[in-house]
Amino acid sequence: MAEFEEVTQKSAHHPKPVGLVLQYGTAGFRTCAKKLDHIMFRMGLLATLRSKKTKATIGVMVTASHNPEEDNGVKLVDPMGEMVTPAWEGYATELANAEQEGLLPTLKDLIEREAIDMAQEANVFVGKDTRCSSESLSKAVMDGVCALGGHCKDNGLVTTPQLHYLVCCQNTQGRYGEATIKGYYQKLSQAFIQLTKNVPNRTDDQKTLLVDGANGIGALKVSEMETYLKKELQLSLFNDGSSGKLNHLCGADFVKVQQRAPKGVEISAGERCCSYDGDADRIVYYYTDSASRFHLLDGDKIATLISTYLKDLLTQAGLDLQIAVVQTAYANGSSTRYLEDVMKVIVRCTKTGVKHLHHAAQEFDIGIYFEANGHGTVLFSKLAEEKIQQLARDSNANDERKRAAFTLHNTINLINQTVGDAMSDMLLIEAVLAIRGMTVQQWDAIYTDLPNRQLKVKVADRRVIDTTDAERRTVRPEGLQEAIDLLVKKYRRARSFVRPSGTEDVVRVYAEADTQESADALAHEVSLAVHQLAGGVGEEPKPL
Repeated sequence: MAEFEEVTQKSAHHPKPVGLVLQYGTAGFRTCAKKLDHIMFRMGLLATLRSKKTKATIGVMVTASHNPEEDNGVKLVDPMGEMVTPAWEGYATELANAEQEGLLPTLKDLIEREAIDMAQEANVFVGKDTRCSSESLSKAVMDGVCALGGHCKDNGLVTTPQLHYLVCCQNTQGRYGEATIKGYYQKLSQAFIQLTKNVPNRTDDQKTLLVDGANGIGALKVSEMETYLKKELQLSLFNDGSSGKLNHLCGADFVKVQQRAPKGVEISAGERCCSYDGDADRIVYYYTDSASRFHLLDGDKIATLISTYLKDLLTQAGLDLQIAVVQTAYANGSSTRYLEDVMKVIVRCTKTGVKHLHHAAQEFDIGIYFEANGHGTVLFSKLAEEKIQQLARDSNANDERKRAAFTLHNTINLINQTVGDAMSDMLLIEAVLAIRGMTVQQWDAIYTDLPNRQLKVKVADRRVIDTTDAERRTVRPEGLQEAIDLLVKKYRRARSFVRPSGTEDVVRVYAEADTQESADALAHEVSLAVHQLAGGVGEEPKPL
């Protein structure tokens, strides 16, 4: 077949280094950019096959998110803007690791297994972040698409959530929104303006926000969107990519892990600030108080703010819809207690990784999910959207119920339901704070985080660790969970768990307790147990 000849010819320009093995993880492939050319070409092939199989447009995003500038990566986007299905993650790994001479047999085997009609048309949307390697790597993706006769649309520089949005719009024939970046800005900004226009006495303070763009694509795109907001929100942009390095000493991941403000951001006491990550799918908020203490409002705080807001609106609208918050083991214990005991909201815990949270959130009328790192969104079921629309149109409903329904309707339009989206989440948080007349300090005071610490331990092979109960307990190696249980008993309000990294031979350790000293001591002691029982490499972990 002619297309296979073209695959053979073009793949010769994107040869695989012999013996290199990479795994499609929770965030796709991600490693040093120099090792990715063959991967990109092959993901172009895979996206084309996926498009033929689903008879829909598939997305390919070239980014390494919060990783250093010299890295890059790629992830595939399924028809409704969600992450590619698990079976196809497996195909991605097989295709990526086939040696050069095994590429065609692997490809043909996949086509046979999935019974793909090769005559079916294929459409692929490609997007890239601002890394200097992204240009050539996205071309390699397009080479792969063309090699199998697919149609390729180069969307150029976009945030990851924007690509997810474009794919969803394309496949819903515009029902989700207009499949252009301009359409994205218009949908979000109109919803934001509708939500905030009737808010009484919004001060200039409430209308201004400091944004750390992580020297990445988010900085570029948020400044494009600002004009659509018609001065209803005025952004002071830092780390805009004009001088600093991507993700270096800045961005959401840096702020979350280091618990301090990013480099290059001048904050006055009480000023609201937020940080995006490198591809703008995560966001965290923070401020400093009058004593110059740093306060972080992470994914847990964001989920709590949004769920409180939505629950109140449902009550005002008189709508009986089931609302739930999905967390991971990393969620701070205080947030879980507040949601369950005070808010009386269902809380579901899943394994780490957005795909697990997204899937769990789909089981409810309204599912709110945020990882502690600031990646998350809100999902509304079809039934929930229909009930809200119906009420907004109902001429017999009283004013309060109708107003609440209109507010919910605009809130739905402000949310990117395909994936966590820093720009959409930022506008949602700003709208909620404005509507509720809350300062960042009042938001922070909803509950107080338990002090916590995250560490990592290098091991010879991360696969020796096996977990259960949404990664909160280990079942292997023998004796490790018992050791953790004994250590936890030494401290008040303590909790600790360990889990293997999805990408490297390290074990991640999380600990929380009633004081920072206790959390640090517990994290260190658990690290020692991991080092001793799970094949630690190098020196024993030192106390903090």
